[in-house]
Amino acid sequence: MLILLSGVSGAGKDTIKKELIKRVENVESLPSFTDRLPRENDIPGITYNFISTEEFENMIKNDELYEFNVHHEHYYGTSRKLMNEKIASGKIIVKDMDVNGTENLIDILKKDTKVVTIFLKVPKDVLRKRLENRIDKMNPKQIQLRLNRFDYEESKIGMYDYVIKNNDLEKTVQIIMAIIENERNLKETEF
Repeated sequence: MLILLSGVSGAGKDTIKKELIKRVENVESLPSFTDRLPRENDIPGITYNFISTEEFENMIKNDELYEFNVHHEHYYGTSRKLMNEKIASGKIIVKDMDVNGTENLIDILKKDTKVVTIFLKVPKDVLRKRLENRIDKMNPKQIQLRLNRFDYEESKIGMYDYVIKNNDLEKTVQIIMAIIENERNLKETEF
């Protein structure tokens, strides 16, 4: 099963993903590849697979990605090889993904893989405060770049299986854990 978490930058995708990995058996992350530089709290191979722009463009040319996008002026993409390995292992994969990547993966994988999509909704004023208070301090231009995507990302909510208002971390994690359990049970039920 593949769980795709979306929401604007600062919606809490990474924090929730970490909590799910800690609390739910058989859950793993699948980090995207990116050409952006690591931030202070990034762990290569865990938060992202960091590569050069040239390496990323070679992955595109060699059709090594299920999907890719330019987001906040950097490439982000999902490795075919790594995704296929995780799916074959029977793990529940939790992946944070922008709305365009989610749309692409739903189209590509829905016939062969159970894909569950969750959008984390955060009010714009709360989002601004989260971005301003992040550990990896952003400059005003970076904050505005992320806020500019707010309306676009929210316009795609209709394609998601679940939309959760993320204003309480513990409550949100508990809801997603229940979703995973329910979806796992649905998968195992024959109709």
